[in-house]
Amino acid sequence: MKTYFSQRSEYTAPAEEDYSPVTLKDSIEKTRRDLDIAYAGFDNAVETDLIDSYIYEINALQMRYKYLTDLAAAQEPQEKERLSVHSSIRALVSHVFS
Repeated sequence: MKTYFSQRSEYTAPAEEDYSPVTLKDSIEKTRRDLDIAYAGFDNAVETDLIDSYIYEINALQMRYKYLTDLAAAQEPQEKERLSVHSSIRALVSHVFS
């Protein structure tokens, strides 16, 4: 990260954004980590407004986590079906017995 100095203040250049594809598994893991962090923040919060913000954040992350895990569960049978249809073993067996 580059830091630029001027006479009045210090400027830090923004970090480059990563536009690489994110897998469903990575999204689930990131959401789980974020949920753990939110729970830790909730456990250590003492002010009412901060506690409320953690409750909203935890609820939102739980809903996201449920959505992602439901999406993963729905994709799993499709992947198994695709593997059985396009299996190299199946191709070998059909070639031998044809």
